[in-house]
Amino acid sequence: MTIYAKVPKVELHIHLEGAIPFDALFELINKYGGDPSIPDIDSLKKRFIYRDFSQFIEIWFWKNSFIREYEDFTFISELVARDLYKQNIKYAEMFFSPSTFAKNTSMNVQEITSAVRKGFSKVSEISISLIADLVRDYGPGHEIKTLYQLNELKQYGIIGIGIGGSEHEYPAILFQDLFNKAHDFGFYTTAHAGEAAGAQSIKDAVFKLHVDRIGHGTNAYDDPELMNYLAKKSLPVELCPLSNVSTGVISGIKEHPIRKYYDNGLLISVNTDDPKMFGNTLEKEYNTLENELNFTKQEIAKIILMGIKSSWLSSEEKKTMKDNFIKDTNWIK
Repeated sequence: MTIYAKVPKVELHIHLEGAIPFDALFELINKYGGDPSIPDIDSLKKRFIYRDFSQFIEIWFWKNSFIREYEDFTFISELVARDLYKQNIKYAEMFFSPSTFAKNTSMNVQEITSAVRKGFSKVSEISISLIADLVRDYGPGHEIKTLYQLNELKQYGIIGIGIGGSEHEYPAILFQDLFNKAHDFGFYTTAHAGEAAGAQSIKDAVFKLHVDRIGHGTNAYDDPELMNYLAKKSLPVELCPLSNVSTGVISGIKEHPIRKYYDNGLLISVNTDDPKMFGNTLEKEYNTLENELNFTKQEIAKIILMGIKSSWLSSEEKKTMKDNFIKDTNWIK
């Protein structure tokens, strides 16, 4: 255990379905008849090794096939929240993918959302807001219908709309009307961009979708003009270094652009994305920054505080959280 295990933290880019503890997922697999290739938890962990981003997407949908009932969402949500609490994560803005399950099962968006919040409510020690992660692959026509449903469910703590899936096949411009409507409804917005596609994908998310944050943004460094814009506007970028290495988006951690982003004044946060699918934690992310990318402890403390600034909490809530972090006995002095 290192200093980063105990320091208070926030997560802004973490997917509920990618954060399911291994024993819980193994239980779900066996609940629905098992998988001959997964006789034990060790084999389950080995399944989460990817040759490229496309295979990661395949495994993502395979895993989701074992979430079939509303009670499954309550089950995993409670355990994910408890796992984050154990890591001293005080606040999370968490993606969930209701349209995936509403499309492929008999479940509906409202009951899925209710079940997720029911699970979170069992863990009062951590505050979790929800971001509905719409799926590019389903097309704008399908997902704008989902958006209208989500607008009626804000009482469950949905504060934002995101979009993930096959970024390289379904460009942001297709979803311009959807994001305009999301803003009309009062949602914050983010988009996975510059992960499986280049800098143009980020520019489209910024200038066509007018997002409030960028998810990943790994390829922004290919465009100096874009880098300058992101820095000047303090447009938050949700970085996920170990995820990018695991999916092959980045060839190795030494090649990750986070150091360039920090040094060029971008407003960044560090996140785990799908922690159980990548075998990472925020503690491991911060250790990697220090040991592999020459970040000092003080710089990492600044990044943690930038995470608070990047969040969608109110200004008063941000100030209170920042003050509480700095006063915490485990804070990086």
